[in-house]
Amino acid sequence: MKKHLLLFVSLCFVFKMNAQEELPKDFAPGEKEKMEEYLNSIRNAKHKSLIVTPPPYTKLRNAAEWEEIQTLNITWTGSYTNIHRAIIKAAQLETIVTIICSDSNNVKSNLTTNLVPLTNLKFLQIPYNSIWARDYSGNSVYGAYVDSLILVDWIYNRPRPLDDVTPTAIAAAFGLPIYETKTPPWDLVHTGGNYMSDGFGTAFSSTLTVAENTTKTVAQIDTIMKKFMGINRYIKMPTLPYDGIHHIDMHMKLLDEETLLWGEYPAGIADGPQIEANLQYIQSTYNSVYGTPYKVIRIPMPKDKNNKWPNQSGGWYCTYTNGVFVNKTYIFPTYYQQYDTTAIRILKASLPGYKLVPIDVDEAGSTLISQSGAIHCITHAVHTNDPLLISHQQIKNSCDFDPSYSVKAKIMHRTGINTAKVYWTIDTLLGFNQVPMTLTNALTDEYTGTIPQQALGKTIYYYIEASATSGKTMQRPITAPLGRNTFKIVLCPTSSVKENNGFEFKAAYPNPASAITCIPLSSNKTQAIKVSLYSMMGQLVDVIYDGEINQGDKNVFLFADKYAKGVYFLEAKTNTTTKTQKLIIK
Repeated sequence: MKKHLLLFVSLCFVFKMNAQEELPKDFAPGEKEKMEEYLNSIRNAKHKSLIVTPPPYTKLRNAAEWEEIQTLNITWTGSYTNIHRAIIKAAQLETIVTIICSDSNNVKSNLTTNLVPLTNLKFLQIPYNSIWARDYSGNSVYGAYVDSLILVDWIYNRPRPLDDVTPTAIAAAFGLPIYETKTPPWDLVHTGGNYMSDGFGTAFSSTLTVAENTTKTVAQIDTIMKKFMGINRYIKMPTLPYDGIHHIDMHMKLLDEETLLWGEYPAGIADGPQIEANLQYIQSTYNSVYGTPYKVIRIPMPKDKNNKWPNQSGGWYCTYTNGVFVNKTYIFPTYYQQYDTTAIRILKASLPGYKLVPIDVDEAGSTLISQSGAIHCITHAVHTNDPLLISHQQIKNSCDFDPSYSVKAKIMHRTGINTAKVYWTIDTLLGFNQVPMTLTNALTDEYTGTIPQQALGKTIYYYIEASATSGKTMQRPITAPLGRNTFKIVLCPTSSVKENNGFEFKAAYPNPASAITCIPLSSNKTQAIKVSLYSMMGQLVDVIYDGEINQGDKNVFLFADKYAKGVYFLEAKTNTTTKTQKLIIK
């Protein structure tokens, strides 16, 4: 015990002294060697002041990032202050900004000198190790679905004890209980940049989570996430070859319950093939909370200013997915105009009504992206104590012969719902009509409203507004009425497409392969197909898929890490056609 205490104290001293030298997002020199002993010190410590058992609730719900927050927190280290100032200036218009710092007067002076108001700011003058607030902050979880806010804190995956205890200070500052996954059997090493939740029990990470918890099985990790955070479905994707930190926020982001913002490289470049294979695996294996496939919005992954990709020596991992929601504002990283204009156009179309705040993270003298991090990486949030939850799957285009259009939403508040309405129009300049929503399923808290039939070719703009018994009112989208959902009335053909025997065996990717590998198939009719893996000598190694595929596209998947390295052949065989292609497993 004395040995562990001495290690903890020495780490606190060393990293406090080094706080002036910004610690990287990855391990600093010497940190990886200290990690195992540090973890033992955490697991064996007597956490007398902490709650280290699962929360005593039966309806845990981890809030999604786009939901209402009560504070955005950052750690002011004295580095990248121009980026921090820009974040504060945008966020303080939406919520309280909590600033962890060593000297609040110094921060206030810096802000005042640079014309940033001191309004809506909260200062926590506590010791810290690094700037990477996303990775070590606590997570907002509702104990009763829309009530009883708590914070849940994992063991930070770096031996930085001062960072690791900052969630306790934030919880105390906002009067919240905090639950810690720090004591066996509930100990879990994790990091915020490698985690995203849809707000309804599904979460995403890379398999870094498994690699960093070698004493746990995947089932045990899933159990901890379920008991502490209400995660019932934990999707883990293979890590990427050139992303050294393996954090998913560097190439993807959930924009809502069913929409993925997905980073995209040019064909065959850097992590592009594995990112695409991971996406196709998700699309083929999982549906959104609404039971339908995830919508995907692609956004380019740019080169750095030295014209390099991450797989090239010295190349930085530039990304536009590393943004943060702050109620009705979205703050995101930018780099240079060639790529920025495209990214801004995509985000503007994807996030209607949001105030978009671009911040250069590659500015001369302040290249945050050189440390493998951007805006999402240095921010975190505590969600509201009083959520009014509105979850709605946007209406897709409707047929010209549909007599009306149903708008359904899950609406919940701890005091109950007083009224719910749909606001709609076909001309935003003329204002919105409103129709009531009524409770149509008390078991699922589903409310339904009906928009009357409109003419062929019309576009309908709409949003939902609900008021709780307490008087609180919210809209969905949160940015309404400036931001609203849309759908069109389209002509729906009744003729069917004639089938033929066409069959396409597209190139598998990534190739060379080392993890999940996507094998795309396309057929012009429903037919039986068998996909097999053969050695160079023509010996059958494995049957990858044997069954029917329907008309259209289908992806099947090969897990390359199951096989020995070498050259193989993939064969796709139907009753009338056999096609092959080469696959290299590295």
